[in-house]
Amino acid sequence: TIRADRDRYYYGADALFARHPDVIRRVCLDAPPLLPVLLNGLIWRSRTTESGLRRVNYYVKHLIFDEDTGFAKATEWLCDFEEPQVMCGPVVALVTNTVW
Repeated sequence: TIRADRDRYYYGADALFARHPDVIRRVCLDAPPLLPVLLNGLIWRSRTTESGLRRVNYYVKHLIFDEDTGFAKATEWLCDFEEPQVMCGPVVALVTNTVW
């Protein structure tokens, strides 16, 4: 079971991106059907609603920044992947709108 607290959620996303900073590139090249699953896994949606709205947290810091060069290359890798369905997804839309 994956715990759903906001501090330690998403099965170690920080650890995943620390160990494999190019995980987006590797998934694009080696396992394209898993890319939407990986990206959608970076979203937490509350199970409850308030006034018809649902709280959502996006865990995208590793898609925007990396520890070495500043901006992460995730957007570049996703553009090279050339899949419109992925580029229109909520995580990629948030990342690109944040950067631009």
